[in-house]
Amino acid sequence: MKEVLYDFIGQYGYVALYLLLSAGIVGVPIPDETLMAFVGSLTALGGPFEFGTTLLVIYAGTMTGMIVSYVIGHRVGKPFLNRYGKWVKLTPNRIEKAEGWFKKYGLWTVFFGYFVPGVRHFTCYLSGVSGVKFYKYMLFAGSGALLWCTTFLTLGHFIGSNLGGMLHLIHAYLGLFLLVLLFLAAIGVLIFLRYRKQQRIVVMRRKPRKRP
Repeated sequence: MKEVLYDFIGQYGYVALYLLLSAGIVGVPIPDETLMAFVGSLTALGGPFEFGTTLLVIYAGTMTGMIVSYVIGHRVGKPFLNRYGKWVKLTPNRIEKAEGWFKKYGLWTVFFGYFVPGVRHFTCYLSGVSGVKFYKYMLFAGSGALLWCTTFLTLGHFIGSNLGGMLHLIHAYLGLFLLVLLFLAAIGVLIFLRYRKQQRIVVMRRKPRKRP
């Protein structure tokens, strides 16, 4: 599968990149991160791709996919997705999972969802289904897409010829990294909540008591 995609990119260049990233966001099973890292490595090896132009192309492709998905979600609604979404891996279970994230974290799910496999393909549809204002959606989707595209393209650029080995390490330790990150975030939240509680106690003690 990857060899076919790489041959397609080699033959059609930037046009292929744009189409593949657009289709990947809509839900077609395309290894987006691997693809961007691979092309990033070509920008470091004197290949046919230039870093700045490549970034613009994959960003445009990503945003095209996000807009198309939002419009589909907004026009057809959740029942249609539950019935026909399986053709692009939008199964009811995955939609329900992403919906839980969306209800809990709001549009931040769109921003960070790019980095969570199995989530980024659904947040855009759910944004449309939920009736999120388009300008708000574009703000979070555009910012997250820029960070996502830049991260993996830059990663591939600096890895260069050692791309295969590094991608294996990323795949092997990504879960551990996310767990550590979540653990540190939880500690930060607990410290913040404890600090707020202590501040409230101090404020309550400073308040003058009402005389009977």
